[in-house]
Amino acid sequence: MLRVTTASLCSYCQRIRLLVPNSASAFTVTSPNKKPENQLTVDSLYELSVDIRKVRKFKAWVLSENSSYVSETADVLRDMGADTAVIALILETHPEAVLCRPEDVAAQRDLWVSVCPNKRELMRIIEKFPASFFTLTHYSNQRDNILYLQSLRLSNRIIGKLMASAPQSFSRPVVLNKEVIHTLRETYLDLGGDEGNLRIWLQKLLSQNPFILLRPAEAWRDSLGFLREQGFSTEELLGLVSSLRASIAELRPECMQQALAFIEEALECSKDELKVIVIHCPAILYYSLPTLVARFHGLMDVGVSMEQVKESPNVLELTTQIVLYRIQKLASYGYDVRSGSLDVVVGTKNDFEMSYGKLQLRQQRPLFNPVAPLRSAED
Repeated sequence: MLRVTTASLCSYCQRIRLLVPNSASAFTVTSPNKKPENQLTVDSLYELSVDIRKVRKFKAWVLSENSSYVSETADVLRDMGADTAVIALILETHPEAVLCRPEDVAAQRDLWVSVCPNKRELMRIIEKFPASFFTLTHYSNQRDNILYLQSLRLSNRIIGKLMASAPQSFSRPVVLNKEVIHTLRETYLDLGGDEGNLRIWLQKLLSQNPFILLRPAEAWRDSLGFLREQGFSTEELLGLVSSLRASIAELRPECMQQALAFIEEALECSKDELKVIVIHCPAILYYSLPTLVARFHGLMDVGVSMEQVKESPNVLELTTQIVLYRIQKLASYGYDVRSGSLDVVVGTKNDFEMSYGKLQLRQQRPLFNPVAPLRSAED
């Protein structure tokens, strides 16, 4: 019975295959409501060891496009030093790459090579940021922005990092970036910066926050104007700008006012003391009011005093969970933060591990008794 059923099923499948027209052989029918996949694209990606299931899950529409350049795109990547595994990874992550015309990809490659030391380095960038490289819709804007930033004598390494991390900055007209750079230059010089160090300062800002060029010039002026009204000197403002990097352009005066008012009241400090606290912990300016309130009360709940927070305001940069964990770990070695300094609590994870390690070593090391008799190894 089973053999008869199997034979009938095979015969039925053969009849169905004969009924399918030849024109449909290049496409895979998925469902009546979906555009059929281009079987040539699917087969070409499969030959490159691309995970088709991953592409179908996240970018299925790419497989349905009538035109694609899979082998040509792979050839360009291979020419830049990519092996089979890297090519497959790039096309899985950004399958839209196969829809780019080969001549456009070649032009884009030449453009990026102008800011990369070699093709191998460019290949590393493409592997990490494929979408940035295969965005080909604003080639002329990209070219003009590269030439402008190079005219400022910014290093090609910084420009390449900007193109990879913030491609939107290069897709827009160069006049917009010129306006932001002009505002940054005015800000730096108005705050007492030296013209000779302007290029280094700009490169530092751009490398620390690649999205700096996307911030409106007016936002810089509004934030700095508010801080001037709080009594910060030009030197102090320059320090804040350098510490906050491009984040200062994201700050709204009303939000900064709320944060400063809360800190002033919570720590019962004067205006001058408040300025010192902000200089030591600029992050206070961009934390939301609910975040500051929760972190401050969390410190009070574990017995930390107001004076301790005033002396080590950087503790407010840490979440309540991290502070509790560090306090408990220090307590296990006999260090009570309520009677000591919070400096051992603040800082990065590495900073804390170093402080914690010193305490641990201090506890394990025996005290030296200068009057005890010395013993030799033989004794």
